[in-house]
Amino acid sequence: MPLQKNQFPSATLLSMAIASASAPVSADLTKEVEDALNFYHYGSNGAVKLDLNYRWENVDQDQGPVIPGKAPRRVETANANTARLRLGLLSPTFYDFQAYVEYEGNYALQEDYDQGGTTTNRHRDYSLVADPDRSELNQFWLSYKGIPDTLVKVGRQRIKLDDDRFIGNVGWRQMEMTYDSILLTHNNQTLFGLTVNAGYLDHIQNIFGETETINAPILNLNYKVSDWGNLIGYGYWLDYRQRENYHKSSQTYGLRFDGKSPQFFDKLNFLYTAEWSNQLDYGDNPNHYQADRFNFMGGVSGFNLSLQGAVEQLNGYGYTNNVASTNGSTYKSFQTPLGTNHAFQGWADLFLTTPAAGIRDVFATATYKMMNDSLIVTGVYHDFYDDTGGIEYGSEWDFSILKKFGKHYTLLAKYANFNTENAAFTDTQKIWLQANVSF
Repeated sequence: MPLQKNQFPSATLLSMAIASASAPVSADLTKEVEDALNFYHYGSNGAVKLDLNYRWENVDQDQGPVIPGKAPRRVETANANTARLRLGLLSPTFYDFQAYVEYEGNYALQEDYDQGGTTTNRHRDYSLVADPDRSELNQFWLSYKGIPDTLVKVGRQRIKLDDDRFIGNVGWRQMEMTYDSILLTHNNQTLFGLTVNAGYLDHIQNIFGETETINAPILNLNYKVSDWGNLIGYGYWLDYRQRENYHKSSQTYGLRFDGKSPQFFDKLNFLYTAEWSNQLDYGDNPNHYQADRFNFMGGVSGFNLSLQGAVEQLNGYGYTNNVASTNGSTYKSFQTPLGTNHAFQGWADLFLTTPAAGIRDVFATATYKMMNDSLIVTGVYHDFYDDTGGIEYGSEWDFSILKKFGKHYTLLAKYANFNTENAAFTDTQKIWLQANVSF
């Protein structure tokens, strides 16, 4: 799908963003900015936090989302020029207490896109780009570390557990997801290597700047197994309290082991992940079901290069009213509504919600990192099927180049291309250009 005329962002805006991030920045000037923002010294760790992120996202699709029983809808190519600012104030530590407050605002410089959500500016003639023109209180928390080896944090906060598959902040989107919650993190010194994360989620501030009510205890136990990796057990009980979200309520239990081997031949490491999860309905979910998830990865790294082969499967079989169902419309599939799902099953984001018949993603990843990670090049290839492997959904190529300029400045170019012959999906091409300044 070739680019069309006027699909590129404003040349002035893009050149300014790239120039600001890529131009050599005086080390003295950067140090002066650091000192100005970290205005409390001598270990009291108070600071002003600033993150400015410019992005152009282009989405070219043959048709809009496929809705059963309705004719496919043609959509215009979406162009989203957005600039996101996060500005926060971290207090110094006082008698083991510390507080943080953060504003987040996303400004749409060009609105030729559907912003998504239920209360945002919906331009349905265009493809979806989930970066609404909104501002919000992104974080507002109080922490206490007076209990040995323990941190307690209460309030609106960012939570990221393991690889963000189940509990994450959807950090790729301009407006991240945060939680009104209490989270206890304990690093057990008696049982060496055990980290306990236990918490309760009360509200979700989602990526559209909208608030969802939830009652959700969460538990994550992470035990470091010598130098070989981490053994993780978890349970997440998501009880959504708004009627339109009842269908997302679930209870999920799982075990995960991942890591890398000690070096062999003085240069190489084996990489590996093995994970199993089971999910059932919970709370007021009207669908009674259970479904499994399997996640396996093997690879090798060395000489600044890593190669991985993997398969992730989220099952779609289930039960409705205790009767086995073969009708796809009544299936209840394994879902991860609080995960950073952009990082999984293709950057084109065709499978943020698991299809009714489940999904099997067979993929390979190659990543090259220069010294100090100043340049990171990534390529990924996916083949997508239903959970039986009998129905092909499509395939996807993903590429990205990330260039870092010191600790505070980065440039990113990213590309995703999904191709399909399955009428339930649509060919999709996405392009991103991004510049970031973060202190």
